[in-house]
Amino acid sequence: NVRSGPGTQHAQQWELTQGFPLKVLERRGRWVRVKDFENDIGWIAASLTHAVPHHIVKSQVANVRRGPGAGHARLAQLKYGDVVRTLEKRAGWVRVRHDQTEGWVSQNLLWGW
Repeated sequence: NVRSGPGTQHAQQWELTQGFPLKVLERRGRWVRVKDFENDIGWIAASLTHAVPHHIVKSQVANVRRGPGAGHARLAQLKYGDVVRTLEKRAGWVRVRHDQTEGWVSQNLLWGW
């Protein structure tokens, strides 16, 4: 749960799924103030966060390719808001895993670390 302030007494603003990438803006005790890819800001318990890198698709559609470049074959398509596990970064491309698919997506189509 993302809350309006640092504590369970504050209102819940929205709920996140596992792996959802966030940018940490501030730390206060056991809480962190975060921003998501749509620039929404709120507070989440630090114990619910982890350092495993993920990205989220910020474009309407993102092609997953066999290699890091537009010339490689398309394996699948992702849609806006899909969360992917980040495996590797190389020259403007990110190797990701989503469900059973693993491949490369242009970094310009993603948000995260």
